[in-house]
Amino acid sequence: MLADLIKQTRSCRRFYQDHRVSLETLRQLVDLARLSASAANRQPLKYILVADPEVNERIFPCLAWAGYLEDWPGPKEGERPAAYIIILGDTTLSRNFGCDHGIAAQSMLLGARETGLAGCLIGAIKKTGLREALGIPKPFEILLVMALGEPRERVVIDALAANADIRYWRDQEGVHHVPKRNLTDVVIRVFDSPTE
Repeated sequence: MLADLIKQTRSCRRFYQDHRVSLETLRQLVDLARLSASAANRQPLKYILVADPEVNERIFPCLAWAGYLEDWPGPKEGERPAAYIIILGDTTLSRNFGCDHGIAAQSMLLGARETGLAGCLIGAIKKTGLREALGIPKPFEILLVMALGEPRERVVIDALAANADIRYWRDQEGVHHVPKRNLTDVVIRVFDSPTE
C-alpha cells in the first residue's frame, strides 16, 4: 500500500557500506524519476550514477549530513552510503528547475525503499568540490545528492506535540526519531459541498 511505503521512506543516514548497490538498480530508480512529472514537460534533469567505492570516497567529504545532530559529523567508515545519485539541472534546457528535482527524488526514494534500500536527500553540498571531484561540466547545476544503501538504522515517526521541537533526534539505542505535525495542524481550512 502506498501509505505504508511513504511512512517507511524516511531519511536514512547510516548504511551497510559493504552491501553493494548495482548500477542496474540505480538505472531503475532514475527511470522512475524520468517518468515523473516535470514542469511544462521540459525534463531538464540529468543524473550521475555512482556505485564505485573509490568514487564514493571523493563524494563523501563534499556533503553535510544532519544539521540537527550537531555532535555527529556524519556516518563513520563502514556506515557510509554504498551508492549515490547526483541530480543535476541542465541549464541548456531550462534555467528554472522549480520542484522537478523534488518530485524526481521522491519517486526514486520510494522506489529504493520498495527494493529494501534506503536513502537520504542531501542539499548541503560543497558544490565546487563535488564539481571538481566528479568533473561535472558547467552547463549542469548541482541540485541534490541522493545517498543510497541498505539501511543500518531504524527511523521512526513521532507525533509532534503542541509547541514541541521539530528537530529529529536519536535515542540511547540509536533509533532516529522524526517528529511530524498532526494532520489537524496542517489542514487550515476545508470547503465541502453541502449535504442533502
